[in-house]
Amino acid sequence: MRHAERDVAKIAEVTFTSPDRVRDVIHNVNADGFASLYPKYNGGRPRTFTLPARREVKKIAKSRPVEHGLPFSTWSLVKPADFLVAEGVVDDIGFAAYDLRKDQLYGHIRKTKNRSNFLGFCRYLRSLHPTGTRIAIICDNYSPHLTTKRCQRVGTWATANNVEIAYTPTNSSWLNRIEAQFTALRYFALDGTDHPSHRAQGSMIRRYIIWRNKNAADKRLKALVSRANAA
Repeated sequence: MRHAERDVAKIAEVTFTSPDRVRDVIHNVNADGFASLYPKYNGGRPRTFTLPARREVKKIAKSRPVEHGLPFSTWSLVKPADFLVAEGVVDDIGFAAYDLRKDQLYGHIRKTKNRSNFLGFCRYLRSLHPTGTRIAIICDNYSPHLTTKRCQRVGTWATANNVEIAYTPTNSSWLNRIEAQFTALRYFALDGTDHPSHRAQGSMIRRYIIWRNKNAADKRLKALVSRANAA
């Protein structure tokens, strides 16, 4: 029994799920065979990703950002998502941050990426540190991150809250250390998947972040990040 429990715990760890979920799956397979692993759809909410949307996502992912007039040379995990939302292809988006000192990854899923939601995420990041400690938030030049003549909310908030908003140079977002973390997230949580909805995909990303922060010393994770940083 102890050996079986260790196996369950290990399976749960590598699949980013709970031991109870693993036990349920094992029980179902023992009772009904491998057919129990196939989902049984009984109507309900239709898929959020329509076929035209999937085709458009693939088309944009295979293109180069400069073909769309964007000021960077390559796509990261976040940038195509930002662009797809701006173009109306999909309707939710993620915010993410990587704490270099703590080696922790943070993420929020929102319907849109605008200055209000960006500032909301910045407030969350600010709350993770003592108010007397100055922090720097490194961003690319995507418009919701910017302080402009027409909208100075980002700069005003940063000055009032002991925060520096630092921007990577144009076409150099790869300098941001979070880009390597996105490589690992894509490998562990997204590659080879076909999530039926944005909600399911967001759930997988959240579960990955929880696992990643508890297992920051994982050898596979560290190897992926190291290779991405060296690329």
